[in-house]
Amino acid sequence: MKRLFLLILLIIFSGILIAQNPKKKGILRDSLDNKLDFSDFLLNPKGFIPFLKPVTEPALGGIGVMGGPIFINPNKHPYTDKYTTPNITAIMGAYTANDTWFVGGAHIGVITKYKFKYSIGGGYGSINMDFYRNLPVLGEREFAFNFRSVPIFGSLLKQFGDSNFYAGIEYVFVSSHVKPEFQYDELPDFIKEKDFKSILSSPALVVEYDGRDNFFSPDKGTFVNINYHFNDSWTGSDYTFGTFEVRALHYLPILHNWISGFRFQMDLQNGDAPFYVHPAVQLRGVPQARYQGDETYLLETEQRYDFTMRWSAVAFGGLAKAVQEQERFSDADYVYNYGAGFRYLIARKFKIRMGIDVAWSNNDFGYYLVFGTAWGQRN
Repeated sequence: MKRLFLLILLIIFSGILIAQNPKKKGILRDSLDNKLDFSDFLLNPKGFIPFLKPVTEPALGGIGVMGGPIFINPNKHPYTDKYTTPNITAIMGAYTANDTWFVGGAHIGVITKYKFKYSIGGGYGSINMDFYRNLPVLGEREFAFNFRSVPIFGSLLKQFGDSNFYAGIEYVFVSSHVKPEFQYDELPDFIKEKDFKSILSSPALVVEYDGRDNFFSPDKGTFVNINYHFNDSWTGSDYTFGTFEVRALHYLPILHNWISGFRFQMDLQNGDAPFYVHPAVQLRGVPQARYQGDETYLLETEQRYDFTMRWSAVAFGGLAKAVQEQERFSDADYVYNYGAGFRYLIARKFKIRMGIDVAWSNNDFGYYLVFGTAWGQRN
């Protein structure tokens, strides 16, 4: 595993160093500083970024690869008074060491004439994933499952006048076949028989504020997304439950080359939800489903320092809690993470940065190849 990681690093660094040979010029060069840059390739003849990254999620086997083309095109009718998110189309496939695989695609765009922004996507995969539960006497135990799932999603948000506020709807459909990959005489309490084959059909109401100066690597501005998803028999779901989510990001330039970022996330769930969609702590260095609860709360900061126009260093850290049913917030254990990484400005005209992060948490370690922001965002 370590050798594979070092090989990936060597390939990345070698590609950057070779491509930055000042004696060579081409479409992967920036006219400003003649460094490796995908801007002109994306703009003319409307190419793509060939994205390839290791999958380092511990819950998915710890090592794997994800890749595919990402097409990024400027909006043909941009707003005249503020930043306009480009049209983005991604086609992805992934395979990991525990035989997880996935294929899918997604597209997001903005219709400025009617002041709409939208997203749509879907895929199919066989996901082998570990979940964790604290059992009486035995303590924390790991449970492995295989998910054969078809996820489909879409959203449509309408802008209020010329403001940064939006409101609209989104929809998530997931058909899943779940198979336990562990020996058992009796199913653990957190698993129900109907979890093995089920459908989630989940419409949502969404309110959003987006005042960022860039979609990929913001230097300033605020992003807030508040949504409520509901599942019921009338929506076509096999479950009856609701999930209230709040996502907030804020970017503040301390100096012209020092960007301070802050993230808050809250998930509240009630009703009869399958175990695999319970809210989970999402921090770098923390396995995806290790800390689940009926409520999760998270605070994280990331500091980016630009040494040059192209190269930056980042440091980050956060705290979170996953609160179980009938548990008080003060009684829940703290989950923490910390780490560091670097970024390279791979497409200056779109302000897209890529790099690698390493992160530690309570009991785990992870490393990540980052495209744009490391903080997942809904739109």
